[in-house]
Order: sequence, then structure tokens, then C-alpha cells
Amino acid sequence: MKYSPESLEAFVQTVASGSFSAAARALAKSQSTISSAVANLEDDLGFLLFDRRGRQPVLTAQGQRALAQVQQILAASQRLDELALRLSQGVEPRLSLAISDFWQADHHEHLLTRFDARYPDIEFECMIAEDEDVLDLLQAGRVHLGVVRAQPALPPDLAVARLQVEAQMAIFLHQDHALAQQHQVTEAQLGELRQLRLNTWVQTREPLPAGRVWSAPTYLLLLEMAEQGFGWSVLPRWLVEQFGHQVLKELPVPGWPQHIAVDVIWSRRNPPGPAGRWMIDQLCAQQPD
Repeated sequence: MKYSPESLEAFVQTVASGSFSAAARALAKSQSTISSAVANLEDDLGFLLFDRRGRQPVLTAQGQRALAQVQQILAASQRLDELALRLSQGVEPRLSLAISDFWQADHHEHLLTRFDARYPDIEFECMIAEDEDVLDLLQAGRVHLGVVRAQPALPPDLAVARLQVEAQMAIFLHQDHALAQQHQVTEAQLGELRQLRLNTWVQTREPLPAGRVWSAPTYLLLLEMAEQGFGWSVLPRWLVEQFGHQVLKELPVPGWPQHIAVDVIWSRRNPPGPAGRWMIDQLCAQQPD
């Protein structure tokens, strides 16, 4: 390849991060390394990718056109790496998966049964994490795969595939509350009550919104808090049905329940081996019940 993979990755990460320093942090490299890699790519291409006259680098018109091509090159490189892993059959000794409480338990139970039959000697770890926490775990190399609700945007070093199963989320309140007796509930009425909301470890770096809010890092904890009558919460329907104690009422709020798309995500920099790729394939092929 005429252009080094490091320079291509530095370019794409700088665009995604908004600056050379932020790209350096994301790629765990020095700022000078990222700046030099992008400058070398510009020399190889024969035109400037960024306008550097402001405080932050801004894509030039040429850079904007080059970005799509570079992303395609990196995607093709990733596919080649994955093919090499499949063909070499160098099965990894350990696989770690981070999943959310909103993903129905029997989905991963069936998956793990098949995984055990195919890879009985692999050490396997399953963790519960939500949203940004899953992305952090993947980027830190702490887990190999993450099953998470579809995210509005992903860092360029993470790859994603859509699952065929969805999560159904609804609003629940203790059945003894007066609001649970109504035929329709408005968001304004909910605003007068305490909300029990999901709060990942990443989100705890930011202050909670003002108002009557309690938070917890998992849906299972939110379920227990709602059953004790502390407030209303958005919960996975399956979780309430399987682990609830028939004390919560699903509220008839306009726009609810919601169907949430689910993705499997993994690192492009540290792609999973054959066992991890098998699990990705199985996840993506899994049909809804």
C-alpha cells in the first residue's frame, strides 16, 4: 500500500475527534505522531487534507473527498484481517462479551449453549454494561465484543453490525400509584414524579439533570427501585415480565412502548479471533422469537 495504515487511521480519527490532540488520545499516541502521520499522508497525496489556520483543523474540500475513500480502504483492510483470522483458525484462548440488561436473557443463553458446544476449551467472560460504558470497555481492550443499543455515532476504531432482534422498552410505575390507574398518561404528568433513570459510569462524569431524579447503573437495579415505589422508570419489557413481582404497571404514554435496535460492536484495532467472529455471525443471524 502506498499510504501507510497508520497515516490513514490518524486522518480518519482526527476528523472524528476534531483535533490532532483528541485523535492522539483516542489512539494512545503522541500529538506529534498524529500530526506527522497526517502531514506525511498529505505529502503522499499531493494536497492538504486540513486547513490549519484556525484553532482546530478543518477539512479542506479535497480532504472531504478523500475521507470517503480512506474510510473504504480501512474497511477493506479490516475485512482482509478478518478473513486471515478465519482462514488461519488461530482460535483465541479467551473471549469477553459485554451485554446490556435490555437484551433478552434467553437470547444469550441459547447463544452460549452453541458456543460451549463449538469452543468448549475457551475461557469466556460475560459482563453487564450499558451504552457508553460498553464503548469504553472495547476501546480499552477490556472486552472483545459488546451488545448494545444502536448508538447515534461510533468512534472510527469500532466496527458494528446490526442484530435482527430488537429490545422493547416501556415506562413502568408501581401499580398502587394513582397515575397507574389512568387510561392515558402524559409526559407532563411524569415530570411531576421522580424518575428512575439509567446512569452509566461514563455518564457519571457529567452532572445529573436538575429535578427529582434517582439513578442506577443497571436496569435490574432500576426495576427493584421501581418495585419499591421510588418512582417511574423506562425498563425492558422482558425484564419486568421475567424478574418482576407483578407490582409494576406499564403506563399508557403516547409514543410508548419503543422498539430499540440492537448492535454488536468490536474493535477494529484489536479484532476478535475466529471464536469471536463466529459469535458475531451467530448474533447477526439470530431470529426474533
